[in-house]
Amino acid sequence: MKNLKEKVVVITGASAGIGKAIAIRLAENGVKVILGARNTELLEKIVEEIKNNGGNAAFVKTDVSNKNDLIQLVNVAVEQFGKMDAIVNNAGVARLSRIDELDIDAWDEMINSNIKGTLYGIAAAIPVFKQQQSGHIINIISTSGIKIVPTQGVYAGTKNAIRTISEAFRQESDGSIRITSISPGYIKTDFAVKSVNTKEKKDAASKAVEAIAISPETIANAVIYAISQPKDVEIGDIVIRPSKQN
Repeated sequence: MKNLKEKVVVITGASAGIGKAIAIRLAENGVKVILGARNTELLEKIVEEIKNNGGNAAFVKTDVSNKNDLIQLVNVAVEQFGKMDAIVNNAGVARLSRIDELDIDAWDEMINSNIKGTLYGIAAAIPVFKQQQSGHIINIISTSGIKIVPTQGVYAGTKNAIRTISEAFRQESDGSIRITSISPGYIKTDFAVKSVNTKEKKDAASKAVEAIAISPETIANAVIYAISQPKDVEIGDIVIRPSKQN
């Protein structure tokens, strides 16, 4: 934990769920956090909570499908805190349906957020990391893609795209920029319920989350584990699922 003190970490999708948990846990451990999301009202409340508990935080309204928003988010981190040690690309959406239902608008939304949004975060961070000769990219992926199931085809495809990109960059890097992929299973957030569009499906998703899901703090703890390692240690892939999840 001593390696966390005074680190500066940018987090996307930080207004709720896993992103919020990561922000709060990092701040509790002395990390300066810069939060990005579209909902500034929620971001402001989280930043206020962190500051009231003695932490250091800032926020920037961020739509990850807009590459300029990611550049601005990273620039604020560097301008306000003088550096950036890590970026957590957490923002993402799931819109689950059969492929032959042809919900093309949902496909576009997932591609724009899950693939392009993560790539834009990586692209914004790399110039800073190269200048510093150090940095850490953490991509929050999913157990979707590890296990392929009906209705998750396009969503899993977007997550597997990032899995592939992460591994490619790991091999390209000289080690000064580390990369970690974290794949959560069922987590106690509203993410699964939001991913479906009928009451029946929402009820089923809610029951599944209630029955087996684990706390988002488990993912936050994985982020802490990854970024607290010495510079010569890279944590590659972490899969975290409920023990009851098959």
